[in-house]
Amino acid sequence: MLLKAFFHANNKTFGIKILPMDQSKKIIVIGGGPAGLTAAYDSAKRNIETICFEADNMVGGISRTVERNGFRFDIGGHRFFSKIQKVNNLWDEVLGEDFLLRPRLSRIFYNGSFFNYPLQASNALFGLGIFNSMVIGCSYLKSRLFPILPEDNFEQWVSNRFGFKLYDTFFKTYTEKVWGIDCRQIRAEWAAQRIKGLSLWSAVLNALFNKRTSIKTLIDEFHYPRLGPGQMYETMADKAVALGATLKLNHHVKRLHHQDGRILSAVVNSSDSEICEKGTHFISTMPITQLITSLRPAPPANVLDAAKALRYRALLTINLMIDEPQQLPDTWIYVHDPNVKMGRIQCFANWSPHMVPDNKSSLGLEYFCWEGDEIWTMADKDLIELGKKEIQRLGLIDTSKIFDGFVVRMPKCYPVYDEDYAGHIETIKNYLNEFKNLQLCGRYGLFKYNNMDHSILTALYAVGNVIGENHNVWAVNADDEYHEEHS
Repeated sequence: MLLKAFFHANNKTFGIKILPMDQSKKIIVIGGGPAGLTAAYDSAKRNIETICFEADNMVGGISRTVERNGFRFDIGGHRFFSKIQKVNNLWDEVLGEDFLLRPRLSRIFYNGSFFNYPLQASNALFGLGIFNSMVIGCSYLKSRLFPILPEDNFEQWVSNRFGFKLYDTFFKTYTEKVWGIDCRQIRAEWAAQRIKGLSLWSAVLNALFNKRTSIKTLIDEFHYPRLGPGQMYETMADKAVALGATLKLNHHVKRLHHQDGRILSAVVNSSDSEICEKGTHFISTMPITQLITSLRPAPPANVLDAAKALRYRALLTINLMIDEPQQLPDTWIYVHDPNVKMGRIQCFANWSPHMVPDNKSSLGLEYFCWEGDEIWTMADKDLIELGKKEIQRLGLIDTSKIFDGFVVRMPKCYPVYDEDYAGHIETIKNYLNEFKNLQLCGRYGLFKYNNMDHSILTALYAVGNVIGENHNVWAVNADDEYHEEHS
């Protein structure tokens, strides 16, 4: 049972001191998403005094779950799967029997048809037609015989593994919806992190021989909290507080004061006050761009310029409530149709039946955008109508059954791996390495498009560094061998 009594939206601090704290350390954790809460929870378990500041009125970050009229919606979909055993152990420890094992069905909607993802040979053959399938096969063989070198951008990376024709058919439209830039401007590192070890050959083997695999892109089942990912992080927050950590919601870290290579204090704003909190160690999961601009004295001009040049893509979800049981079998659908702006559809009743009331269903429609663009600034009522119109255009459900909806905007969700980002990150890293008591972790904090498990691992490493271990958090999720082989 969640300890809801701890959670208040009135900016109050909540905490229970059960064990005497380690007086030699005081950790300030910035951010209450998966990485920040993991850092706070792990620090509290180690009996270290810990304060976690979260700017929003709820925990979980992008992995929160929003409840409305008995329906529960994620901000996107968040499967819990990892080859990192210490992360699996942490999830099990936090949620126990409420951590469900769920089947995966994800499909691509393209040219008016569904294609199973991961690829199934017969499905692709009949869906694309024999001629197109032969062209894709020949394109794949060409890519194996004459790979594109050097392999710098997303188009080259995917074409080398699937052939240009399959890239152009399935990957290009969707990827450019997600990022809002040409695939040739996206660095190959993004593909290496998100399409874990998958090739056309591995996909075909999986389809033909029903070969179970631990490649993340091909898994056919995953764990999921009974009430959505928010349940995991609400429970983790409860347990951290019960162990002695302090969590302050609606508290925004505005400035970090430093001297002689050490962060000394955080200036934190709430709705009715400003406080200055001193600490011996600081763990930051806030966007690295905001971290740089919060430092006092300010960093050198080249570091500030590097931070200004980094971009995060935003996510907007249109959440629809439907007066009938779930009609689609999918957990999620990739929408590759260029005639709609929608990028992906989540069917939350298939993630967990507890996400919807009896005999009802819901859809989460995902739109990738820039903060301040046409989609981001559109009125909620107009966005809901857009979602209904696009679902009707795709012909996926009876839109007359939709009886309610709402919109969630989530800024700075996805770090953009454009042509210049690596140099900017290197400039920032070189500067931040001067601070001996500052640890960065999480997707926002490291500007790395990590999966949730890798973000959590960076938090565990950050706490380990505080107590004298020596982990390179930047190296997490940095190479294919780590992705697929290490545990």
